[in-house]
Amino acid sequence: MAEESLETDDPRSSMPAELHHPHSKYAQWKFKLFRVRSMEKAPLPSETQPEKGALLGISPTAAPNIEIDDGASPGSVMKLCLGGKSKENVEGPGRRVDMKLQEMETHMNYLRCLCRLCGMTLRKVKGPVNDVHSDLDEAGKGSLRRMGCRFTSWPDVILKVFKVDVTEDTESTHPSSFCHRCWMVAMRGGGVCSFSRTRVPEWKPHSSHCHLCFPRKPSLQRTGRKRQKAIRRAQSLAKRIKKDHGNSIVIGERRTLRPFGSSHQGPVLRGWRKPSLQREQWVKNITKCQKEHLSTKMISENLPADFLYSFSCMVCDHLLSDPVQSPCGHLFCRACIMKYHYVLGPHCPACNLPCAPEDFITPAKAFLSALLSLPLLCSSSGCGKQVSLDSFRAHCLSHELDEQDANQQSSELDNYLLTNKGGRPRQHLLMLTRRAQKHRLRELKNQVKVFADKEEGGDLKSVCQTLFLLALRSGNEHRQADELEATLQGRGFGLHPAVCLAIRVNTFLSCSQYHKMYRTVKATSGRQIFQPLHSLRAAEKELLPGFHQFEWQPALKNVSTSCNVGIINGLSGSASSVDDSPADTITRRFRYDVALVSALKDLEEDIMDGLRESGLEDSACMSGFSVMIKESCDGMGDVSEKHGGGPAVAEKAVRFSFTVMSVSVLAEDKEKGVTIFTEPKPNSELSCKPLCLTFVDESDHETLTAVLSPVVAEREAMKGSKLILSMGGLPCSFSLHFRGTGYDEKMVREMEGLEASGSTYVCTLCDSSRAEASQNMVLHSVTRSHGESLDRYEIWRTNPFSESVDELRDRVKGVSAKPFMETHPTLDALHCDIGNAIEFYKIFQDEIGEVFQKVNPTREERRSWRAALDKQLRKKMKLKPVMRMNGNYARRLMTLEAVEVMCELVPTEERREALRELMRLYIQMKPVWRATCPAEECPDQLCQYSFNSQRFADLLSSTFKYRYNGKITNYLHKTLAHVPEIIERDGSIGAWASEGNESANKLFRRFRKMNARQSKAFELEDVLKHHWLYTSKYLQKFMEAHKDSAKAFQATIDPVESQDNEYLSLEMNEF
Repeated sequence: MAEESLETDDPRSSMPAELHHPHSKYAQWKFKLFRVRSMEKAPLPSETQPEKGALLGISPTAAPNIEIDDGASPGSVMKLCLGGKSKENVEGPGRRVDMKLQEMETHMNYLRCLCRLCGMTLRKVKGPVNDVHSDLDEAGKGSLRRMGCRFTSWPDVILKVFKVDVTEDTESTHPSSFCHRCWMVAMRGGGVCSFSRTRVPEWKPHSSHCHLCFPRKPSLQRTGRKRQKAIRRAQSLAKRIKKDHGNSIVIGERRTLRPFGSSHQGPVLRGWRKPSLQREQWVKNITKCQKEHLSTKMISENLPADFLYSFSCMVCDHLLSDPVQSPCGHLFCRACIMKYHYVLGPHCPACNLPCAPEDFITPAKAFLSALLSLPLLCSSSGCGKQVSLDSFRAHCLSHELDEQDANQQSSELDNYLLTNKGGRPRQHLLMLTRRAQKHRLRELKNQVKVFADKEEGGDLKSVCQTLFLLALRSGNEHRQADELEATLQGRGFGLHPAVCLAIRVNTFLSCSQYHKMYRTVKATSGRQIFQPLHSLRAAEKELLPGFHQFEWQPALKNVSTSCNVGIINGLSGSASSVDDSPADTITRRFRYDVALVSALKDLEEDIMDGLRESGLEDSACMSGFSVMIKESCDGMGDVSEKHGGGPAVAEKAVRFSFTVMSVSVLAEDKEKGVTIFTEPKPNSELSCKPLCLTFVDESDHETLTAVLSPVVAEREAMKGSKLILSMGGLPCSFSLHFRGTGYDEKMVREMEGLEASGSTYVCTLCDSSRAEASQNMVLHSVTRSHGESLDRYEIWRTNPFSESVDELRDRVKGVSAKPFMETHPTLDALHCDIGNAIEFYKIFQDEIGEVFQKVNPTREERRSWRAALDKQLRKKMKLKPVMRMNGNYARRLMTLEAVEVMCELVPTEERREALRELMRLYIQMKPVWRATCPAEECPDQLCQYSFNSQRFADLLSSTFKYRYNGKITNYLHKTLAHVPEIIERDGSIGAWASEGNESANKLFRRFRKMNARQSKAFELEDVLKHHWLYTSKYLQKFMEAHKDSAKAFQATIDPVESQDNEYLSLEMNEF
């Protein structure tokens, strides 16, 4: 049947028996329906069939190892005709490998256009593109080094900033570059963090559903239309000339296949090349080994082709580098075959047999020795040496080193030559735009930057300033150089705003006065030496409370979490009802926690210096700091002024302030806390920071309670919480401890609810009455406390035992009002001095009139004795009489010199000697309670204090019994009975005195005149603000440097007359 159906002479029409149709009645032309293009292209039996490996684009040596069915075999034709033109039938395994290589080439081209970190297209982001695996350039290293980052390669920076490890990236899966936007994110974060959210995409290997090669079209999915399969990007087409015979695919030297048939007249692909060359290019793009591996063309001798082929890689066609052998016997470079397997799967590129990476072995030693002994010809110009493969890399490295030295020498010579690149005439540097200036000086900038990083720790600014100053002085322009140097150092030429603010605050200049000085100096000298007022206001924002961020853990109860809180109304936090009448007062204050944060940030430099001096590292900051705070409150007396409007308020004022006494930290290797900061001047007005100012009489218990209640509530909330504040760039924890010690006798009695100073209960520390204290002057102990006073007030209010007034008063020991603020049971050294001086002044009067012999002297007699004493003190000691004893008068009076002057008026020698002995004992006791640290400053007087106090008490009870029979003053009782106990408990009395708050009374009056306004409320805000700035240690450092401001002011106005004077030490190290 087969023979009957095949009666044509055309050899191509011969069909196998398997294809004969069972119905022989059909005509022969019907068999044309079964003719397919593959059969028409089948070669004739008489023709020499082309090499299968060439058809598939595989090297000739690999072709015999690939088993491909002959196109003329019955089985293959049957499979082809019955199965159709599927890829499995038409394309062989080698062709499928080439298609996969082409897909990978397209996929990798897409990856080269994307950013590794953000996934954006590189051409859409302006700026240079950076390699993910490269090292940082010198500019990048310098920028990150200044911010504390020591990384030198981009993989380390990317891992730290973006939390992505790029060391394991492969070129077939991950992009190898990142955009300029991600570069800026890494630089702004200092190489350690990211201030913007950058979502790093998840890169997946190429597959049939790759979102890069086959992107989805959401528009089609939304409309419900059937999504068509994505068409691969076609190559660019060109016009075809009329007669173009170049459309055939050339394989070797034969022309066997045409892309679209013999009669195809369509357009021709422009970039068509041989499949073997195309496949080689695809493999090179995957391996990327051109710069690492050596070509076989570098072999110097003319060796046989088959011999060279045995030493080349079956993947990249280079000389074998770190060769491995597959189970099928083929040789590859280790890196090339690993990349090939990752992209195309675990099979041999030569024979297509499956092989895993763990199946590879090292070739035989004989083969390796023959490979390493191959003679290579050095490609460097002028060399021409034959070097073996094992020493070829060392030989090339020597050439590179020599070339670098030569380039460095030539670049040094080129720096001195003026390069004219043609075009328009070369313009002067100062006539160019800023961009053109940067372009012209880029090489000089890089050289200076390298020098600054190497020699000056990256301080490029100082190097450039020094070069400019040296250039001016080399041209004998010394005056201009001096002015520039003075400007850079802040020595009177263009002062920093902080310096101007310090000058204004410390010289008590109002806004109009400072502005007048600013305009006068600018018009006289022709230079803007002082800064305008708006610059000063910008500088003071950083120093006032409400600028720094902080956090409390746990959050403060009934206190806002807002950090940017400035001056507020002092009555804003007090509870009130409808029936309560508004307080007739004006109060302005800072929020307590915000003010403490600003005070601690003002001490940041001192705290960090203390850590370094104590040998503690930054890790010690994590254990937490302990801060001791002294609180002070006192009335300022009459502060009446003629100016200012507003409600009718008391013409007396009260100030509540605090002082940061010490800061300690608990180190890991030490049991006790290490004190890293101690206030050197705890009793100075410069260290006493104002918290609250109010127009109120300190005797008005109800109003004072209403004003200070919010402060008390904030302080109680801070005791049970920890402050989290940045210190030295690290978040630190602060525990706050408060001591209310800066109060005089009157204020303590107001806060603790005790009776007035003339009460029977003489002491605020113990329960002794005045009679008991006079009988036993020494042996008493501290028994009162804030909690006990609250309990006694409840007893006084409720009278649970139904006692009489005298019995109830004796039970509560003088508590008659509700205590509203806790005070630390101690002795105020300043008021102790003043109180004792008043008592000695009265003793001197009594001794002049010999009261010990008289019973009841008249008022006129006492007045005459006082006049005689004042006259003697004015004549001998220049002490003018005062209406009210102050601290300076008390210090001058309580001396041996004053006793000797006074003794001239005492008639008997016995009484003179008693007065001298009394004063000597007092002078020996006084340093104990006045010293900041008595154990170090006066240890001998501290040891003898008990003996001296007992001797002093004996003199009072014997020689001066006429005055202390059944009575004693409050401060004499505390001096004799409680000083040793307080010293043993607190370590000091003088450091916790209220002298700083008392010294600030004169500041209130000066600042009030400085900020005179129509409204007393705004006036009080200005006083509080400038008083806070006056206590800023940041500004105090500037004032210490500018203490000769008058001389500097004259020098700036008339620099010609003062140019020979030496410069003032006005350094600005902080700027």
